[in-house]
Formats: sequence, structure tokens, C-alpha cells
Amino acid sequence: MLEKLEQLDREAFLYLNDMHSPFWDTVMIFMSEKLVWIPFYLALIGYLVWRYRRQSIPMLLLVVIAIGLSDFIASGIMKPYFMRLRPCHDASLSEFINIVEGCGGRFGFISSHAANTFALAVFFNLILSDRYFIFKVILIVWAVVVTYSRIYLGVHFPGDVLLGALLGSCMAYICALAYPVLVNKYPYFRR
Repeated sequence: MLEKLEQLDREAFLYLNDMHSPFWDTVMIFMSEKLVWIPFYLALIGYLVWRYRRQSIPMLLLVVIAIGLSDFIASGIMKPYFMRLRPCHDASLSEFINIVEGCGGRFGFISSHAANTFALAVFFNLILSDRYFIFKVILIVWAVVVTYSRIYLGVHFPGDVLLGALLGSCMAYICALAYPVLVNKYPYFRR
């Protein structure tokens, strides 16, 4: 059964990785680049501090914990333990895949990009009120596009990103459970 799942993962990867154009190459490189998102993160932090004042402290602390746990589990535990080659390092796939820009580390299971972006997106989807519906949708779309970019660029299999997204979502859920506890336990965090 594991072999069948792996074969399905490879077939899905080859299909999704084959949809290329110069325009989308540029977009996907941009979406996958970590440093280009710094202004977005700074704007998000600024808005949360401005809007939520003291409540932003546990928000920011817990989202950093969710992202940190996701990244540590994905990169520090899963990749070295499973040692599954990235598609771009897999010699049996080399003639079939499009590698747009570089390959990254040797192992790809599970995707840190997927885990980290979903940790952020799901955390804020869980703790923010419904009046932020559009922002919540934008965060999920952003996480999905960043995650898909990893397949498009040839550096992750679909299973790598799906399990990364699941890991990030689980860490976000756990940290979101802690948010009301902190706010209710410590009156300082209430406006």
C-alpha cells in the first residue's frame, strides 16, 4: 500500500510540475521566496499591535510558537528521519521534471514552507473574529499558493506539502487553543 501511495504521489507530482510558462515561473519563484514576505509579516505585526494592543502579545507569541514547532518538526525531525529525496534530487525523475530555480536541501519530506505558511494562516483563521473573513480567505489562498509553488518548482512531492500543511494546521490548532486561556488567565492581556 505504501508503494502505491508513493507511485500516486509521483504521478501527481509529474502532472502538477509540468504546467510551466515563463510568467508562472516568475510568480512561483516569488511566492516561494522567504525574504519577500518580510514586509507582509511586518505589516501584519504592526496591524495586530495597533488593533489589539496588549492582546497582540499572546497572539504573536503563539503564532511564533506554532511556526517554530512546525519548522522544527518538519526540518529537524521528519526530513532527517525519513530521508526522502526531493524530486529534483531523484535521479529516476531527472529527465521528466521542470526545475525552475535551484533545488534546496537533499530531503523534502515534509515541506517546511507548507508547514510554516499553514501554521500562520490557520492560527489567525482560528483566533480572529468573522469580521476578518476576507483577510482569513487571503491567508488561506496565500498558504495554498506558496505550498503549490513548491511542487511547481520541482522541490516537493504533493505528499510532502500536504503533510506539511497538516502539520502546520495541527500546530496552529494547539496554539489557538492556548490563546483564550492566556487572555483569560492574565488580565494584563485584555485591552
